[in-house]
Amino acid sequence: MFKRFEKLIDPFENTALEMPPKGFLAFCWYYTKPVWPILAGIAGLGAIVALCEVVIFTYLGDLVNWLESESRETFFQDNWPALLGMSLVLLVLRPLLEAAWQLLFHQGLVGTYPMSVRWRVHRYLLRQSVSFYQNDFAGRIANKLMQTALGVREVVTKVADILVYVAVYFTAAVFVVSKANIALAAPFLIWFAAYVVVLRYFIPKLRDVSKVQADARSVMTGHVVDAYTNIATVKLFSHASREEEYGRQSMSNFLGTVFKQMRLITLLNIALTTMNMMLLFGVGALSISLWQADTVTTGDIAIAIALVLRLQGMAHWVMWELAGLFENVGTVQDGITTISRERDVEDQPSAGILSVPRGEIRFEGVNFHYGKKGGVIQEMDLTIRPGEKIGLIGRSGAGKSTLVNLLLRFYDVEKGTVRIDGQDISAVLQDELRANIGVVTQDTSLLHRSILENVSYGRPDATRAEVEEALRKAHAYEFVQTLSDQAGRTGLDAHVGERGVKLSGGQRQRIAIARVLLKDAPILILDEATSALDSEVELAIQDSLFDLMEGKTVIAIAHRLSTIAAMDRLIVMDKGRIIEEGTHETLLQRNGLYAQLWAHQSGGFLETAQSA
Repeated sequence: MFKRFEKLIDPFENTALEMPPKGFLAFCWYYTKPVWPILAGIAGLGAIVALCEVVIFTYLGDLVNWLESESRETFFQDNWPALLGMSLVLLVLRPLLEAAWQLLFHQGLVGTYPMSVRWRVHRYLLRQSVSFYQNDFAGRIANKLMQTALGVREVVTKVADILVYVAVYFTAAVFVVSKANIALAAPFLIWFAAYVVVLRYFIPKLRDVSKVQADARSVMTGHVVDAYTNIATVKLFSHASREEEYGRQSMSNFLGTVFKQMRLITLLNIALTTMNMMLLFGVGALSISLWQADTVTTGDIAIAIALVLRLQGMAHWVMWELAGLFENVGTVQDGITTISRERDVEDQPSAGILSVPRGEIRFEGVNFHYGKKGGVIQEMDLTIRPGEKIGLIGRSGAGKSTLVNLLLRFYDVEKGTVRIDGQDISAVLQDELRANIGVVTQDTSLLHRSILENVSYGRPDATRAEVEEALRKAHAYEFVQTLSDQAGRTGLDAHVGERGVKLSGGQRQRIAIARVLLKDAPILILDEATSALDSEVELAIQDSLFDLMEGKTVIAIAHRLSTIAAMDRLIVMDKGRIIEEGTHETLLQRNGLYAQLWAHQSGGFLETAQSA
């Protein structure tokens, strides 16, 4: 029975990947559409339960009147139909309604609804641009994802269930007491008016402080995660105390928002309790006056007092629920600012596949500057012939990595065109583009998964034997065989830790090389690919790298010029422009920037002064 309700929603449905709306109501509806029939059912059941509870109170008033006026000897004989109806409502109808509501709410909605939101947001964020992640904490983004999913659920369910329940209950209660005597409804209506005034004063303030609190919580989480992620750096510089202060500031800011929230809640509860006591006093005093005038029965008074007592408990509950509602409104509004952002790099609606039969790359009049005033890449014209191996050389900031990022379409060019085999890369799917380019970077990040999963990441259908062969070519198979993790997994099945932290830099680099060897893309980018390797290991895998480059178009970046001197052509960049190009020997003869860099190398690296 539970599973049947748990499967009412498929939280992992592959819906469209368009940007979520930026408006609050539109954002909530966007993620609520898959579950609206269940919400409607929950709201309807809540309304029926509210009516049922008011009916139970009317039974209580009738029972008081019967006990006061009916004969003890013929009580059951005279009233058995009403007593039977009362028993069925109490023992059958009310439990069945509760069971249906609980199954729909807890099994059908509570778990799957926020998971559906998380899944859809996660799919969208995975396709966000690289710059999106460069400008924020990964921990903060993840926290926004989790908070917003729960916030949407709480906002929508509270409106659909609780407010419907309360509205129906209060309306039915006023109707019941007014039937006894219209004057008895007056204290309820006055109380309700005061209740609305209190809500209008406190709830917006709680909403605003909750929005600030949600952001402060995300910042606090981001700071903590940042310290944990870079724990090796923290320890190397002996900055645990500094990180304590960094974390204390964000925690103190968060605590300040909690204090503001608690002050409001204290004042809110004081006001609410005062109103509730005044309601009880007013109904009690009015009931006595009407009873003395013989215009209400004892049963009517019992109903009115019972409804007041029920409303007192409900008022606190509703106030907390509404406070929670607007707290979650603030959380969702805060999440919208992170989640509902346009992608800097979008696939065109007509984007198609990329065909790379030759591997020619052309930069035609390319300009790009990361939003800065000065141009990082200026009027770049460069043709890389099919199968040509070129080396990109230049001081830091010359534009080498930017050129590679534009080829990978991590950013869109501001002017000009980048083409592969004559195809404008902005007119093809990003996944298609990057599937045809293999990359080994200086800062190698591995997923916290097994060696097997990391190496086969570029070719998920690869066999275990193919993964092992790629590791052998990258001279990584031997050390992989010695690996183990806390779960007892060994070799290819051992997990490598977050970002591959359990491996040395050289080991991570060899895993990355094995991954690209296995991917076997027609275009290859080596961005300081051997920088983390010692000379002996670099020499050992040199043949494997040449095998990897065979038949491919290659772009290699290296400060260690000796590693790229043998390339077909060297491109020397400075301030976003190509200032020299040619073979190693040709450039040395020209005695230009390349010759200066070569002359100033020490142990194969550019001097610090030259790379600044």
